Amino acid sequence: MTAQKALSHIRVLDLSRVLAGPWCSQNLADLGADVIKIERPGAGDDTRAWGPPYARDADGNDTTEAAYYLAANRGKRSVTMDIASAEGQALLRELVKHCDVVLENYKVGQLKRYGLDYESLKAIKPDLVYCSVTGFGQDGPYAHRAGYDFLFQVMGGLMSVTGERDDLPGGGPQKAGVALTDLMTGMYATIAILAALTQRDRDGSGQYIDMALLDVQVAMLANMGSNYLNSGKPPKRWGNAHPNIVPYQTFACSDGYIIVATGNDGQYQKFVEVGGRGDLAFHERYATNPLRVKNRDELVPLLAAMVQARSRDFWIDRLEAVGVPCGPINNLDDVYKNPQVLARELVMEVPHPTAGKVKLVRSPMRMSGAPADDASTLPPPLLGQHTDEVLRDLLGHSDADIAALRNKGVL
Repeated sequence: MTAQKALSHIRVLDLSRVLAGPWCSQNLADLGADVIKIERPGAGDDTRAWGPPYARDADGNDTTEAAYYLAANRGKRSVTMDIASAEGQALLRELVKHCDVVLENYKVGQLKRYGLDYESLKAIKPDLVYCSVTGFGQDGPYAHRAGYDFLFQVMGGLMSVTGERDDLPGGGPQKAGVALTDLMTGMYATIAILAALTQRDRDGSGQYIDMALLDVQVAMLANMGSNYLNSGKPPKRWGNAHPNIVPYQTFACSDGYIIVATGNDGQYQKFVEVGGRGDLAFHERYATNPLRVKNRDELVPLLAAMVQARSRDFWIDRLEAVGVPCGPINNLDDVYKNPQVLARELVMEVPHPTAGKVKLVRSPMRMSGAPADDASTLPPPLLGQHTDEVLRDLLGHSDADIAALRNKGVL
């Protein structure tokens, strides 16, 4: 018997698109929420067009479903609706009466013009949890500016600490390889929504959540931000090294690269002993991590020469045997062939209306009593796939009503 999912009693009206908002609503869908994704008729979420690559059908031909869109939209139902029209706005207000959460990422003030802002919808459903995701938040001098993840990696300081050291070849700022600020905003929004729902269950209150990408990026600098606030010195880029721990970086072996992450003095001692440099273990300049950080420029070349004398397999086998964290630098082909990734079944296949089946990365949330995504997970929906279903079954509209709205361009 399949366990009931944790959020099977929750319905989310999702007006968001691109990545931060959809990542949040996909988390909620994975946990069992009924997510109704509202999209523009004829166009839909911007990321539907962010290809190639696209999902392929059984004959190997591209479908219209971009892989980017597939990554953030499983488990949802798609309804097309023109919310700039009076009829679309009326339909949305009908839907709100049946929903617990509204999630949106429109520009500040845009939904107020349509009567779809928090204050307007709260009058319809007082216990509504309403989450707005914007670049800069609802107030402040930048509130009305637009922006994508790349901008916030710059403005929020991430690129000041990401990239090779300025004094080394290839030095300079570098963005992260995935849209980290978007993804972390989606994660923070998920947490805030769940907290607001918990409070609602306790006292019956709804509330407004103001999520800003810039706020999230500043917050997620974590120890880097704390280093600055407690020293007054802006941290610099360290490439693949760590500002506070040595050695904690990449090394070239005789036949490839590894990372070595010695989090304490004992691990460092085992590392150099495996490499035949036991003389470095208790050296007066390297015996403790503060000393190694202070003297990194003279120590790291010694360690690099030590590592380069042996093969990648030698280091991984020997360091794993003595409990020193290390690993190869995998590309995604390596990742999805990794025995641990295979054992954890991180890739899932779900049936798809045009592609037959699509492969997706399973949610990392593992819950014994209320599992996240499973065989019942809905595939990322086609544009407007569930419009008739939702309007008929949830709102009670007749087929004739729905046809008339479609003829007017509302759906």
